[in-house]
Amino acid sequence: MTYETLLYERQDGVGILRLNRPERMNAVIEQLYLDIQAVLKKAEKDDQVRALILTGSVRHRPEGDKQAFCAGADLKEHQKGERTAWQKREYILLAHETTRLLYVFPKPVIVAVNGPARGAGTEMALNGDFLLMADTATIAFPETGLGTFVGGGVTSHLGKLIGRQKAKELVFTGRVLDGKAAVEIGLALKSVPIEELLPAALKLAATLAQKAPISMKFAKTILNQAESLDLQTALMIEAEAILSCMTTEDWREGIVAFAEKRTPEFHGR
Repeated sequence: MTYETLLYERQDGVGILRLNRPERMNAVIEQLYLDIQAVLKKAEKDDQVRALILTGSVRHRPEGDKQAFCAGADLKEHQKGERTAWQKREYILLAHETTRLLYVFPKPVIVAVNGPARGAGTEMALNGDFLLMADTATIAFPETGLGTFVGGGVTSHLGKLIGRQKAKELVFTGRVLDGKAAVEIGLALKSVPIEELLPAALKLAATLAQKAPISMKFAKTILNQAESLDLQTALMIEAEAILSCMTTEDWREGIVAFAEKRTPEFHGR
C-alpha cells in the first residue's frame, strides 16, 4: 500500500515509518496525520511487526542535502483560506488522536530524530517509547513565541521525562537543544552521528523484537500508567499481568529455552 505523505516498510520484524514531505521539512498537514494513523493500525494487526521506528527523510537540494524530521504544522497550508472554529478544533483533535495512538501503540515505538523537530514533530517524538537523535538534529518547543501552545500531551510527558522546572524552561523559552544536549537532560536516550542514527534505531528495535510480544504489551501499558498508580494498585496489576503471561505458549517457550540454554522463539500466543 502506498501513502501520500510517508513511506512504510517492514524489515526483519521492524516496521519503519518515514515521514515523506521533505520539500516542506515534513511539516504536518491533515493527510500526514491520517497516513500515520493508517500505518499504526496496519502495523498493530501485523504479527510480523514487533517494533516500530518513526523517522524523517532527506531533502535533496542543489546546494546540499538537508535532513528533515518534522518542522511542525505546515503554516503555508494553514494560510490557504480561513478555517472555521470547528475546522480548527477538528484539526487539533486529529493531531491529538494521532499522538495518542503513538503513545498507546501496543508495540515499542522508537523515534529517530534525524533533523529539526518542532511543534508536531516534538509532540510525536515525546509519544514514542524511546527517543534517539542525531548529534546534528535539534528539538524545541517554540509555541509561546508564535502565540500558540504545545499539544499532543507535551504537558503530561515532558515533566515526567526531565522534571517540572526544566520542562517549564523549555516550554517558556523555546530553547533549542541538539542531540547531545537532549541526552544530557534526559529528554533523549541516545545521540549519535547522523550516519549511525538508523542503524542504532534498528539495533534497538531488533533487541525489542526478540522479546515476548504479550509481555512487551503489558510492560508498555503498565509502565505508561505507573506514575498515576499507588503501590497497592501497581502490585495488583502486576500480579494479573504475571498470571496472564503464565497462561501463554510464550511463557512455556521462555522456560524451556532457558533450560536448554538457547534463544527463545516467541509467537505472541
